[in-house]
Amino acid sequence: MAIDRKNVERIVEAVGGKDNIEAATHCVTRLRFALVDDSKVDSRALDENDLVKGQFSSQGQFQVVIGPGLVDQVYNEMMDITGGARVSKDEVKNIASKKQNPLQRAIKTLADIFIPILPAIVMAGLLLGINNLLTGPGIFYEGQSLIQVHPEWADVASIINLIASTAFTFLPVLIGWSAVRQFGGNPLLGIVLGLILVNPDLLSAYQYADAKLEGTVPIWNLFGFEVEKIGYQGQVLPVLVSAYILAKIEKLLNKRVHDSIKLLVVAPVALLVTGFLAFVLVGPITFAIGNVLTSGLVSIFDSFAALGGLIYGGLYALLVITGMHHTFLAVDIQLIGSEGGTFLWPMLALSNIAQGAAALAMMFIMKEQKAKGLAVTSSISAFLGVTEPAIFGVNVRHKYPFIFGMIGSGIAGVLLAMNNVLASSIGVGGIPGFLSIFPNQWGVFFIGMAIVLVIPFTGTLLFGRYQLSKQLRRPVKENAADTVSRDQAVMAETNDNRQSASSLTENSPTTEAVQKAAVDIMAPIKGTVVSLSEVPDPAFADKQMGQGIAIIPSEGKVYAPFDGQVAHLIKKSKHAIILTDKNGVQVLIHVGINTVSLKGEGFTALVETGAEVTQGQLLLEFDIERIEQAGLPVITPIIIPDGQDHIQEVHEFVGEAIPGETRVLQVSLGNEV
Repeated sequence: MAIDRKNVERIVEAVGGKDNIEAATHCVTRLRFALVDDSKVDSRALDENDLVKGQFSSQGQFQVVIGPGLVDQVYNEMMDITGGARVSKDEVKNIASKKQNPLQRAIKTLADIFIPILPAIVMAGLLLGINNLLTGPGIFYEGQSLIQVHPEWADVASIINLIASTAFTFLPVLIGWSAVRQFGGNPLLGIVLGLILVNPDLLSAYQYADAKLEGTVPIWNLFGFEVEKIGYQGQVLPVLVSAYILAKIEKLLNKRVHDSIKLLVVAPVALLVTGFLAFVLVGPITFAIGNVLTSGLVSIFDSFAALGGLIYGGLYALLVITGMHHTFLAVDIQLIGSEGGTFLWPMLALSNIAQGAAALAMMFIMKEQKAKGLAVTSSISAFLGVTEPAIFGVNVRHKYPFIFGMIGSGIAGVLLAMNNVLASSIGVGGIPGFLSIFPNQWGVFFIGMAIVLVIPFTGTLLFGRYQLSKQLRRPVKENAADTVSRDQAVMAETNDNRQSASSLTENSPTTEAVQKAAVDIMAPIKGTVVSLSEVPDPAFADKQMGQGIAIIPSEGKVYAPFDGQVAHLIKKSKHAIILTDKNGVQVLIHVGINTVSLKGEGFTALVETGAEVTQGQLLLEFDIERIEQAGLPVITPIIIPDGQDHIQEVHEFVGEAIPGETRVLQVSLGNEV
């Protein structure tokens, strides 16, 4: 399809002209701008542009929705008009982030550093929880641990403890790798930096307090200047600051040193300078700062335990909405390293359960089956530690479930804080979170768990039913005939929705005219079908690109929904694919939201652009766990893009999605196909 160059010129003018475009890129559906001044955007002009399906601003980027297929042409035309340089999505993202205030940038940086290492930390927490079960006295036998009664399990527990504790022992290595990468340096040098800070020749940070009291802390004597010879196991600040210095020195040397001797100069000099600074200056200062901060936080909770528990426990879900919850991951790790346990993480675990209980209550309030399905699946996700589907998909949309969830977690937070309930590690939040709690405090934690299950669920259920009763008492303005007709239509549609595509094929006429009149789009993914309005992205939720549905996947596989051809596959990220059927109907399958940022990690494409496909053929595989670990929604929009003139109407179907068995969309075609 040819595009009108004048419409592209109008897009450039509407975003403030080429001088207002600092950088621009695109994904499969939209143009992404980093603008000098967002206030210069003419929203009305964009709305009136035939090429534009929608517009919005997110995380410092201004996004103009064009739709699949056309966006490539529009971007190429725009680059020709403006003469701008083509940049990657990461470059636009980095430029846009500079417009955020210092606090927002700091939070984003911490999140970008800690999210990639979260799987290792969660694994360690789970395994340490299992070790607690085996070694904790009084769990299975009064006054004795399981390995004391059954000593044959002692070595099993020892190996589990070794595997689990490794991630925390070498935590600076993980942080060094991720932080140096985030700061623009070589991540392999970050690994070496982390290893330097936990070298076995150093006194372990865990033994430092005892050695200090005994006066046995080893020292280096640098020409009369004494430096404590200690490691930084379990510490966050020393390696973060050192990683920043290392990355800056490395980048400076890369600019100044000739290519022929870079291998001999850059890495050795960068590590040598950073290493000396780490032990002489950065380590001692940040180690002291970290201890002061953790001691101050501990003293606050010691003095005002109830208030601290109420605030942190009650407002944690708000932190999830803002993204600030990633910041406290560093605080938890610092508390574990300095104090031997964290009192913040147990409240996090109960906050997850509270939001899940509130979402589950909505299943008994909402009438639509697709909404009920979302409530159930998102509540299960929250009970297992991932709250985003429950918070964004259900609770925030209806407001009062979110509030009752915060009330329940606030009350439970008071209980935990007043009893100083601690976690020995960071594991999986939600119900499995008890494994990370010290076994002698399980009783209090389970009482807190009961609170966050009962209060949010009961409060949401009672208030929701009260609201429904108020709605039923309102005067009905439609007449009885309209009501009967509407109910009959709904019943007919519901019955129709329950038919599988296979039964329709068997029982319907198979003439060419009927086949052209309607095209069935089978479920490409196994899971639960929900409305596009549930997608946490306005481009999809507001149907700016076209009609369709979304699927919450229960399996990481994408199958062909019909016989046809791969019109386009995003080759690098593999997160989106456009298919065309034999009648020319195009379908966009967009796995997850903002998953383009994963750059293909966790995705496997089994077909290429131009390939012929048959219904039920496996096209893509994706790792649901990897997407969720990156903090991204896995909900997958299935879109019939606008601009297909031969399409008259799109019907959406709800319920469970089973590839090859159920249809999710039906496209009615005109006479010309």
